[in-house]
Amino acid sequence: MNYNYKNVKYDQNWYEGETYRFQDQVLNKKNSVSALTERAFNHTSRHGRTDIQPLVFLEGKGPFLVEENESLFLDFGSGIYVTNLGHSHPKVAEAVSIEAKKLMNCHDYITPVKVSYMEKLSEKTDNIFDNIHLYDNGTTGVEIAIKMARAITGKNEIISCFSDHHGKTLGSASLGRLSKFNGSTRMPGYYMVPRPNLYRPIWEDKNGFIDTDKYFDFYDMFIKESTTGDVAAFLVEPIQGWGGGIMPPDDFFPKLQKFCEKRNILLITDEVLTGCGRTGKWMCTEHWNIEPDISILGKGIGNGFPMSAVLTKNKFKDEISKIGPSTTFGGNPMACGAGLATLEVHEENNIEKQSEENGLYLKKCLNELKNKYHFIGDVRGMGSMIALEFVKDKKTKVPFSQVTDIFYDECLKRNLIPGIPVINLIRIAPPLIINKSIIDTAIKIMDEAFYEVKINLEKIV
Repeated sequence: MNYNYKNVKYDQNWYEGETYRFQDQVLNKKNSVSALTERAFNHTSRHGRTDIQPLVFLEGKGPFLVEENESLFLDFGSGIYVTNLGHSHPKVAEAVSIEAKKLMNCHDYITPVKVSYMEKLSEKTDNIFDNIHLYDNGTTGVEIAIKMARAITGKNEIISCFSDHHGKTLGSASLGRLSKFNGSTRMPGYYMVPRPNLYRPIWEDKNGFIDTDKYFDFYDMFIKESTTGDVAAFLVEPIQGWGGGIMPPDDFFPKLQKFCEKRNILLITDEVLTGCGRTGKWMCTEHWNIEPDISILGKGIGNGFPMSAVLTKNKFKDEISKIGPSTTFGGNPMACGAGLATLEVHEENNIEKQSEENGLYLKKCLNELKNKYHFIGDVRGMGSMIALEFVKDKKTKVPFSQVTDIFYDECLKRNLIPGIPVINLIRIAPPLIINKSIIDTAIKIMDEAFYEVKINLEKIV
């Protein structure tokens, strides 16, 4: 059964009217605090974005969100790397509706839409990954990937990298930076090592360039001295998200793959952020022509529908079957509908190319702002996954987190969500479907916000 949504038609300019409305609306408008906010905080804790500014959004269309007083916000965070095709993409929404009207859940039994989705998802990787398991969030995908690695290798220990972020459950949190508020120490058998950071390298050669080989020399010594040698997998983000869009040198992942192969260690890539076209390729590892043993996709995979996928190879299928990789909600028909429609939109509109071209133009504009403002230390990224790092001095690179707070607040006043703030960084991740006109609008707002940062900093001094 060739199951697809080719009959679902939609206007290619489905959000264009909102673009004109946003560009024409009065900016700098103070948004009132909603009564809904107070009601919400009667039943939940303040956290994340709600703690910065408790906005209430009613709906979304393309790169825009409609706030309660009907003012538009331009969302350059895509939720949080999720709505790659824009909010409420009509084809994805229709696919979810079609499946919801027929069947919402039947545990891990087979459905036509599930089979068609897994086939198409495998084809999207040139059938490199022909063993697929579906879940409802990225963290669960990471936890399952760890169980798979242990079952496949018969080994136990897992290594990740400093500043990685792989989730918030106990195992996945043990692969990232912990705080005292996590309520636990790192689980036994989980280790972290440094990885090359082009902006802040630990080891350089005599010419001042990053020395990748020294990192691998350290990994060898670390495995010998700090582990039992029972390492099942090296689990890493291709580009670090929470860490601030940390780009690896081009030789790092090819060398890491060889390093792992030589020691019978599996290479697992966490592409929850970097996958699904975000970096200009369907999977970020395509940029370096490597084939991980296991890879995890999430966030943008269903364009907002909660889902994730763990991709591996059929040569491991017997070992994987032993861990019972089923799940209550993973692979339900609505999720598979969202995933299948998302893949179709990627094909029909060449989304990866759009991501690459938009990212190049956006980085060009951001670098012009970097040259204009002394506190923008670095602009980095790949495709439409970009980060700005703020520093007190471009030579010393001392972090300047105060800039992040002022900049984010000034952008919100102008109805732009500039991305995801973290410490002295803004992680910019616009929907992949935007155009130069929308980028120009966002850059104009960012320029105004940075000017206000400059004025505020002068007052402090």
